[in-house]
Amino acid sequence: MAASIALKTFVGLRQSTPENNAIVLSNPTAVATSPRRRLSINASKSSPRVTGRNLRVAVVGGGPAGGCAAETLAKGGIETFLIERKMDNCKPCGGAIPLCMVGEFDLPLDIIDRRVTKMKMISPSNVAVDIGRTLKPHEYIGMVRREVLDAYLRERASTAGATVINGLFLKMDLPQSKNAPYVLHYSDYNTKTGAAGEKKTLEVDAIVGADGANSRVAKGIGAGDYEYAIAFQERIKISDDKMKYYEDLAEMYVGDDVSPDFYGWVFPKCDHVAVGTGTVTHKGDIKKFQTATRLRARDKIEGGKIIRVEAHPIPEHPRPRRVLDRVALVGDAAGYVTKCSGEGIYFAAKSGRMCAEAIVEGSENGKRMVDESDLRVYLQKWDKTYWPTYKVLDILQKVFYRSDPAREAFVEMCADEYVQRMTFDSYLYKRVVPGNPLEDLKLAVNTIGSLVRANALRKEMEKLSV
Repeated sequence: MAASIALKTFVGLRQSTPENNAIVLSNPTAVATSPRRRLSINASKSSPRVTGRNLRVAVVGGGPAGGCAAETLAKGGIETFLIERKMDNCKPCGGAIPLCMVGEFDLPLDIIDRRVTKMKMISPSNVAVDIGRTLKPHEYIGMVRREVLDAYLRERASTAGATVINGLFLKMDLPQSKNAPYVLHYSDYNTKTGAAGEKKTLEVDAIVGADGANSRVAKGIGAGDYEYAIAFQERIKISDDKMKYYEDLAEMYVGDDVSPDFYGWVFPKCDHVAVGTGTVTHKGDIKKFQTATRLRARDKIEGGKIIRVEAHPIPEHPRPRRVLDRVALVGDAAGYVTKCSGEGIYFAAKSGRMCAEAIVEGSENGKRMVDESDLRVYLQKWDKTYWPTYKVLDILQKVFYRSDPAREAFVEMCADEYVQRMTFDSYLYKRVVPGNPLEDLKLAVNTIGSLVRANALRKEMEKLSV
């Protein structure tokens, strides 16, 4: 997270305008600001009405993306089915959420394990920089356990009217004509037929694929592959005395020892810490990097007991195809995880909600059939709002994660109070914060200076290794 905005202040990005999150629009065509979007909405007006029932949509995957999509669809008058394979799934996820997500998604405070107000960014040479002194008294980064957050969002979708199915999505049969249904094949674990479940089918008008990095929905529409990272995490129970150190503190370690292209972390949970790392380029060495992360934090987690080990793929960029006909991908299935910071929870929830809103709007609250143009309204809105963020973080990762000297420069830069203020303001509220031109210039000069020193150090290290 600390890497997320360091260059945003001087790359020419503009602050996004606030969104209207209403599910029902009294005049949908009034919000169309371009000919392309106006055409999309008019196309839904010519779509046939659904007779004898409301539009039927299946959401495959019950994480933040699927839970938020299902809730929004159900509230918007759509007959909604949410299929989730594992109701107690514990994804290997750092679990950090921005402050704005708590209010925007009406999250109860009791599902937040810790309110982090301090962070330590630790360089390859173990130089530690304290981050967080610019936070206001009410500001914090929320730390959650995915099994708690995901279950809460699914329960809220169920309360809104969605039918939640504990089952494994297997495949889908594509429509044989323009408005024919999709046929989903899945194993239903709700029935008492043994571990394999009962094979069932479900006919729906549209599908939201929220089934993660290994999405079967994505494969079903030929969405294409993407590069992915492996995240590895251990939950470690440490003594109460040691937990006091992590009461409101998180740590991030950078260096070739913990990851050649990412970072290691120690994030506090309710009664334990999550220690993990990730990599794209050296997946076979992930356990070696995890061992190094534990070694870097050993004084603070010494005597701890590993209570859970988790591993999972994390996408590194959006898929080549995210919408086809009446199928849309959201969250990890679409590839919405930021580089450099590895953030995905907020973007998963947001994409699920935005996709569902587009379906509700295009179907006139479930009264009409939708088509690809309706789903592309979501895609256009998403790319316009968040594409700059993804590009900046991609640049940051390429610049500062390429070598240990560059990482030293990055940690040095994070000590700057202006960088910290811009970083936290942008991360906590998910907006590009306008900067001070003079401070931006100073930051640019300091960044260049840090990189020059890093490059000189790299050359000296190369001489020593010859």
